[in-house]
Amino acid sequence: MSARAGAGKAVTMGERPARERVRDFSEVDCGLSAEEAVAEAERCLQCKKPSCIKGCPVEIDIPLFIARIAERDFLGAARIIKEANLLPAVCGRVCPQEVQCEGACILGGKERPVRIGDLERFVADREREQGLVIPPVAEPTGKRVAVVGSGPAGLTAAAELARAGHNVTVFESLHEPGGVLMYGIPSFRLPKDVVQAEIDQLRGMGVEILTNHLAGASIPVADLHAYDAVFIGTGAGLPFFMNIPGEQLNGVYSANEFLTRVNLMHADRFPEYDTPVRHAGRVVVVGGGNVAMDAARVARRLGARVTLVYRRREEDLPARRAEVIRAQQEGVEFELCANPVRILGSHFVTGVECVRMEMCSLDDSGRPEPSPLKGSNFTIDADMVIQAIGQGPNPLLIRKIEGITYGRKGNILVDEEGRSSLEKVFAAGDVATGAATVILAMGGAKKAARAIDRMLREDQRDH
Repeated sequence: MSARAGAGKAVTMGERPARERVRDFSEVDCGLSAEEAVAEAERCLQCKKPSCIKGCPVEIDIPLFIARIAERDFLGAARIIKEANLLPAVCGRVCPQEVQCEGACILGGKERPVRIGDLERFVADREREQGLVIPPVAEPTGKRVAVVGSGPAGLTAAAELARAGHNVTVFESLHEPGGVLMYGIPSFRLPKDVVQAEIDQLRGMGVEILTNHLAGASIPVADLHAYDAVFIGTGAGLPFFMNIPGEQLNGVYSANEFLTRVNLMHADRFPEYDTPVRHAGRVVVVGGGNVAMDAARVARRLGARVTLVYRRREEDLPARRAEVIRAQQEGVEFELCANPVRILGSHFVTGVECVRMEMCSLDDSGRPEPSPLKGSNFTIDADMVIQAIGQGPNPLLIRKIEGITYGRKGNILVDEEGRSSLEKVFAAGDVATGAATVILAMGGAKKAARAIDRMLREDQRDH
């Protein structure tokens, strides 16, 4: 450990200027240099009872990997992280560290907390540049596990189960693995080669990933039950709509469809790729979460003037603060305390009629509950509308599995270890919790993988 622990000023990672980055899909953040990473690592107090670990859903030994950085043992730091998390380059970029590990950092009470996420990203990028080291796996157990879905939950479960020596097959319905990491999060936040490199690690560990395989259709449910265990990590791919007049018009998208067309199917490069997307002059994005910010920032990069409509105040926006600021820097206009009531047009979208909202009583989360102001209607000109108001579990597979118990919103009901009501079937991530963060999906998948491993080993002893 560095003798200077706790010393020095906080390091801020650089980012590309807004006027430059809004013209392309290259990454916004520039990353830390080795000297910046060491300087930031030396700020860590190396607490005897580190609260940062408790704030990490995948339980990384944060003080230990930071100590390795301070000693300039960057590959050693990577090994420590990967003992708990095989997607560090992803997590270092998209996890909300400010409310998790960094939010629990004791330094945050007096100054800026240690930039744990930036350090995780630095270590992961450093290892990838020098050649990823495939983690060791245990002796084969002879047990077969089917993992349905290759998003954060599916990849994490597959990694943990392969590490334990089980034979893992991942079924992915799309043509590329990665789930929301590939189709949902834009390249300027999460470059696709970063995701691909971390997926390639799993293949190196012996995980078989089958794309263009829709479980429940091309892969019958009976075939899944032939495995010793099944893990379902199909995410929340079913978009919600506002159910207002005009949603049937040409030019209305769910954020899910819009982002998938651009991020995964290269619609931004049509006709070089044959997936079209409407290139609009005026776009309205409805919503205030990270998905809404992603959709708005993608639309800006496609050349549109973008207005984001959100029914509450700026301080109530559920998106990460950094993403809100970047959207504003990139020219996204915010129409706050407003809500769409009608989409205008005959065949194509021409505008959105909205109503002003006033903040009234508090809801269950402690935020003010918006209520429409009578007679406050106004119109925003638009030729495209993107609705980013949430999504739920896709029923394509899970409704075909008899015996599983569902929640009110269509999610699979599971216990604390991811067990469903059906023997040997487990689930985690958004399909179980509803739409949440990448890291929470990974944390749930780790717990489920441990439970699956324990079940399979007990089954082995019984026989």
